[in-house]
This record gives sequence, C-alpha cells and structure tokens, in this order.
Amino acid sequence: MKKNLKFILRLSFSLITIIVLVVFIRFFLFSKDTGAKDKEFSRDFSGHYSIYAVPIPKHLNFAGEPVPVEKYDVFEGLDREFLVNTYWQSQTLLFIKRANKYFPIIEPILKKNNIPEDFKYLALAESGLMNVVSPSHAVGFWQFVKKTGQQYGLTVNKNIDERYHLEKSTQAACDYLNDAYEIFNNWTLVAASYNVGMKNLKKQLDKQQVASYYDMYLNKETARYVYRIIAIKYILSNPGKYGFHFRKKDLYRYPEFKVDTIDTTINSLEDFAISQSVNLKLLKDLNPWIRGRSLQNPDSVKYGIKIPVKRELFEDYFSDEQEMPSSVNDSI
Repeated sequence: MKKNLKFILRLSFSLITIIVLVVFIRFFLFSKDTGAKDKEFSRDFSGHYSIYAVPIPKHLNFAGEPVPVEKYDVFEGLDREFLVNTYWQSQTLLFIKRANKYFPIIEPILKKNNIPEDFKYLALAESGLMNVVSPSHAVGFWQFVKKTGQQYGLTVNKNIDERYHLEKSTQAACDYLNDAYEIFNNWTLVAASYNVGMKNLKKQLDKQQVASYYDMYLNKETARYVYRIIAIKYILSNPGKYGFHFRKKDLYRYPEFKVDTIDTTINSLEDFAISQSVNLKLLKDLNPWIRGRSLQNPDSVKYGIKIPVKRELFEDYFSDEQEMPSSVNDSI
C-alpha cells in the first residue's frame, strides 16, 4: 500500500509539474504574441490614422458681406463649425446629395424675391433639406412655427399644412427675409433674426449697443447659427477640398412630374393616386403638405398636386463612371 501510495504521489507531482510548465509556456508565448501585435497595431495606428485641422479660408463672406475671421472669437466659432461639418461625414455628404435635388427649386424663388443665393444654405442648416419637426414644433425645410407660417400666408390646419410645401414655404421665407432686411439693412443680421426672431435680435442690438452679428453676445444656438451656415456654404462650394468625393450620378434628383389642378374634395388619396397611375407613397412624397389620406376642400380652393411621371431616375447609376464635379453648384 505504501509503495502504491508513493507511486501515485510521484505521478501526481509529475503531472502537476507538466501542467504548470505547459500553462506557463502558453502564457509566455501568448503574452509575447500579444505584445508583438500590440506594437504592430500601435505602429499602424500612428502611421496611417490621421486627423487634420481644417484650414479656414482667409476671405469669407455671407451674402457678399465680409466675415471678420481675423478676430479670435469669430475664428474659433467658424473653426468649430468647419470641423463639425467636415468630420460629420455622413451628414454632410447627405447635405451634398440633397442640395443637388432641392437647390434648383429654391434658387429661382430666392432670385425672384431679390434674396441673396447664400440663403439656400440657411434652409439646409435649418432642416438638412428634410421635412422635419423641431422640439418647438417648427416644421418643414424652412422650419416655420404655426403662427409665423400663417402670418406669411401659409395654410396650416389638420388637413393641409403648407409649411411642408417646398415652393410656398420658400416664398414665405423670402417674405420674412425681406421684412427683416427692411429692419436691419444687413443680410448677416437677417440670417440671425431667422433663428432668434426680429424683435429679440433688435432688442439685443439696442441693449448691447452694437451693430454687427459678430459683436453680439447671444444664446448658444444663435451664436453658432450664422457660423454654421457659412461653414456649410464653403464646404458645399468646394467639397473636394474638404475630403468629399462623389460622382454626379451619386447625387439625388428631383423626379419629373406633372401638376394636376383640382378644386374639389378628394375623399381617398389612395384611389386618386391609382387613377393617376401612381401609388399613395409617391403621391405623398411629392405632396407632403396634404397631411391625411384625403383632401377636404369645401371652399373649392385650387390646389396643384404634383404627379410623378418617372420613378426610375437611377437607371444610369451602374453605367460607366462619370467625372466628379468640383462643387455642388457644378453638379446641378
């Protein structure tokens, strides 16, 4: 029994020794391998991953009015917006794509109303060129609250909300901007007033005894507002400079459509869409101002309803690559 016990003890000790050696060797090799990989990873990260400061153009303007970029507070405000909009790549690329779709509709309305073209970037800064609703219930591309929208001639009720009507809301925005210019006689201040309101901006100008947006102490949102518009303008005007590369065929396009003028009630938009050889989805996409599934029209008001005539806008997408445009404006 004693011999057997000694044999078992010796065998157990030998097995334990072997296991410890194996674990130690594996741990040593694994640690060595991990260390090498860590060094390789660190070397690759340092060698290939880079973040660059964004160069700020020397001569900047908004609506033809110079931006005093040499002032430290103005420079820092602009720098923040250039960085945010350059490195939030997915959002800014979507801005570029949507601009190609909607700017051709917005630009002629601005021109007709003698509004500087730079204000198309205000719409983009406001909504990203989407029919969004803000926490304060501002609606559409131009972000009108109900009261202001109605003040500038937009119909807003349960059935119809023309804040979602691109052409009519752009005209309403032009009316607001021209009213603001009569007060401020300065387009930069007009842009700021679009965010904070004409009365509030005028009150702050008088109280602070300054005449320039760039000299005003404002709430955080309005303090960033014009800088953001300026940054978006310059990035979209020269996207390649800021690292955005795309083909013309990558950009979104507004669909071809016809306008059906109606002055009666449409009880079923689904049935109306089918009668026009489209579907409800496409009808609502081009006419988001019709809020429900019907168009009640007891007063026989004439409404122009857009009917898409072609849906296949990207038939050429997989054709040979097209030349990259140098700017958003070149691609339109």
